[in-house]
Amino acid sequence: MELLPGALAWGTLILLTLFSWKRPGLVAIFIVFYDLYWFLRILYLFLHLQHSFRELRRNLKMDWMGRMKKERLAWERVRHLVILPMYLEPYEMIRESLKSLVATAYPKENIFVVLGVEARGGAQDAEVAQRIKEEFKKTFGALLVTVHPEHISGELPGKGSNETWAAKEAVKNIVDAARIPYEDVMVSVFDGDTRVAHDYFGILTYKFLTAEYPLRSSYQPIPLFINNLEEVPAFARMVGVSSTFWQLMQQSRREQLATFSSHAMPLAPLVELGYWHTHVVSEDSRIFFQAFLHFNGDWRTVPLHYPIYMDAVVGKTFWDALKNLYRQQRRWAWGSENIPYVIQNFIGNKKISFRKKWLWSYVLLESFHAWATSSFIIFLFGWLPNALGGFAFKESILSYNMTEITGTLINASTIGIISSAFFNLFLIPRVSRGTAWLYYTLAVAQWILMPLTVIFFGSIPALEAQTRLMFGGKWRLGFWKTPKDRRTT
Repeated sequence: MELLPGALAWGTLILLTLFSWKRPGLVAIFIVFYDLYWFLRILYLFLHLQHSFRELRRNLKMDWMGRMKKERLAWERVRHLVILPMYLEPYEMIRESLKSLVATAYPKENIFVVLGVEARGGAQDAEVAQRIKEEFKKTFGALLVTVHPEHISGELPGKGSNETWAAKEAVKNIVDAARIPYEDVMVSVFDGDTRVAHDYFGILTYKFLTAEYPLRSSYQPIPLFINNLEEVPAFARMVGVSSTFWQLMQQSRREQLATFSSHAMPLAPLVELGYWHTHVVSEDSRIFFQAFLHFNGDWRTVPLHYPIYMDAVVGKTFWDALKNLYRQQRRWAWGSENIPYVIQNFIGNKKISFRKKWLWSYVLLESFHAWATSSFIIFLFGWLPNALGGFAFKESILSYNMTEITGTLINASTIGIISSAFFNLFLIPRVSRGTAWLYYTLAVAQWILMPLTVIFFGSIPALEAQTRLMFGGKWRLGFWKTPKDRRTT
């Protein structure tokens, strides 16, 4: 099963190349219909983007604490356990994340914070944790610092193993010690750079208390990679904003929404599951499929349509930032490791409906296949039949029409890119300096880099990740931590 994603991707690219030489007419027809499919899909996704954007703006204006009180919901019983795994993170960044928790409207005595430190972080992490503990020890209902040991058998060093250790320690030292029912605890797991919006815990509590299946659901905010947009190259801004837009679209497609990056879920099912898998890289999405399989399909993700703020990729130099950006995208694309896990566990499980098995198998295979191949097909393979198909095809009416039609479809698709560029202006941080006009102009103009971005920081790292999964062994990816830097306090 680990061969499947890479085999489909490479098979598509190789066959298109071979048929462009042997059967250029067939490839030309395929390219036309493929571009038409993507044009229609862009329109479809753009409608979801608009809907989610309206919901986001509406939810940001809502007083969620006031709404819960008005509707007399039993919000007081809900405690929030916030897990912040960290490894060699700057003190300034962790401090800003904690300050954002302090600034929320939810009562701080109902918020428990766990700072998950890695033993391999040594004196640097220990010092950061100590400074944070001294500053915030009286702010929350509890503040616990945990130290994840090295060299635990069967574990992959990374976020999943750290947050699992931190969660177990929190349950023992905070939740069990205070005899709090697991059903009353919501667990939010964040990256070290995550800042929450003012009413994050309010809307999370409201959605939890009003969900149709509160204890059989994950809860997903929208990650906005905008904390440091002024400090990163245009390509990093493009990838960050594109990731945000994808998550916005997915919030309106609930049947296909899995957890990503920072997310939340009730403690009771998390304990029953045995916490996050400690041997995988993509633990943020894996936990959704763990729950989906464990509860035989009785699991879903509730969209919050509410933001959390995270960092875009940085580097010491321009080229270092691009290298880090590529590595981050390759790690995200390693989420294809979920495909064999899900499909293998679907086989023989008669308690999950065939429809759900088919839906998630298709969603996973199609999304990762498109990630690795679509930009190649759209932007590069359109000229291949003319280049390899010989003089006779090049002079044919089909060749001429293919060029005209695909060019028209690609140009028409730029409507979505232009619209996204202007949506972007509502999401990026406001700038008050005298050159703000230049900043906003560049924020729109940078979208001209979209074709290069989706090829070099989309399809290529995705194709590499799936190829590594095919070969396995020493080619498998470990957890690569995105470097973080924070120039302000």
